[in-house]
Amino acid sequence: MTPKIERFLAEKAPGTPCLVVDLDVVAANYEKLARALPTARIYYAVKANPGAPVLKTLVGLGSAFDAASFEEIQICLDAGTKPSDISYGNTVKKARDIARAHQEGVSLFAFDSEGELDKLAAHAPGAKVYCRILVGNEGADWPLSHKFGCSLDMARDLLVDARNRGLDAQGVSFHVGSQQTDPQQWDLAIGRTAMVFSDLREAGVELKMLNIGGGLPARYRDDRLPEIDTYAEVILNSVRRHFGNTLPDLIMEPGRSVVAEAGVIHTEVVLVSKKSHDAAAPRWVYFDVGKFGGLAETQGEAIRYPLRTRHDGGAEGPVIIAGPTCDGADILYEKAGYTLPLALQTGDSVDLIAAGAYTAPYASQRFNGFLPMEEHYI
Repeated sequence: MTPKIERFLAEKAPGTPCLVVDLDVVAANYEKLARALPTARIYYAVKANPGAPVLKTLVGLGSAFDAASFEEIQICLDAGTKPSDISYGNTVKKARDIARAHQEGVSLFAFDSEGELDKLAAHAPGAKVYCRILVGNEGADWPLSHKFGCSLDMARDLLVDARNRGLDAQGVSFHVGSQQTDPQQWDLAIGRTAMVFSDLREAGVELKMLNIGGGLPARYRDDRLPEIDTYAEVILNSVRRHFGNTLPDLIMEPGRSVVAEAGVIHTEVVLVSKKSHDAAAPRWVYFDVGKFGGLAETQGEAIRYPLRTRHDGGAEGPVIIAGPTCDGADILYEKAGYTLPLALQTGDSVDLIAAGAYTAPYASQRFNGFLPMEEHYI
């Protein structure tokens, strides 16, 4: 919660639920990361928050962009981004979207399979391509599992094939998982990519680029996370150790670490209730925003947002927190040990802190008739 957001909420009294993002914090987070990793080109992960004011702020700071769809490419172009500053980073793309992106001037594409390489060769001839490899996601609060990436030997073969098909085999990418709490996971992954670079060099393909993905964390309830400088030190030392004097061009794709702490979700308490006469039983607190309204990352209670109310400082008790929909899965926190003031009552407002990433873009369209939350960029 920044003073700027506090003033906005007090003066404008916006309807709930809503997301309020302080663009000054977005800029400060980007600049801090750029200073920590001066040899890396930052490609902001648009999916974290694709709000036009966010994109325009980052364009003004010189950011490039990682897009997951042609629609994201279009909003980047609308914000003033040059096509050469966009990476089409999704490894699962429709052929017509590859063609449209290539026609718009986008020249950098990700892939991780022969089928995707077929589409790139046919619809983006001569494009720069990079292959995503599988790496572990241990330490990530929001793992990306094994949906994306391929084995090292497959990556080697695919990149040779890409060269043979007239594509520009640029390099390798990986992702250590979102909200990654262990900096050493980048060292393990960079070591794996160095093996691919070495194998490709022997095969006559000189790779130029290493994309170290996203994953840098935001501060939610856990304030014991290492600082960004610690992550940067591990990454830069690892690149130097594994690549020696032949350093690749570095790309990084932060999303959460840029926008999460810039945003607050302002929500209303729809109901405070008990489900038995047992005095020790927790209260149920229902917000007017839930999993289907933008809080998808509470699935498994993975991302735990700090909460703020006007009653903070008074006596508190355990709660189960849920959303407003008629869906039994719409429970946000039951096991995470949340407590809220005993004075909290229906009609009060609650602020979810550090909620600027992966919230509004996740909102469903009218599930149970509820409208997506409004967005305010200040």
